[in-house]
Amino acid sequence: MSKKIPPMSSQKFVKLLNRGDARFVRQSGTSHAIFKREKDGTIYRAPVIMARNELSPKYMKLVLRQLGFTDAEIEALV
Repeated sequence: MSKKIPPMSSQKFVKLLNRGDARFVRQSGTSHAIFKREKDGTIYRAPVIMARNELSPKYMKLVLRQLGFTDAEIEALV
């Protein structure tokens, strides 16, 4: 992947996930929200830390991978 993911807040990361067709599922009394994405008939789910001023690029890439994003899709989103 040639483009690096810049550090960003939880709110900006959620907007990025929404652009990639990942949808909010639930958050109940915790600091994590669950997002899901359907791709080729498979449903992917991942927790996302909310209310953070800065998420690390490594963490965001991990979440994107759990939601089934490819390198090309990540590069297009960023």
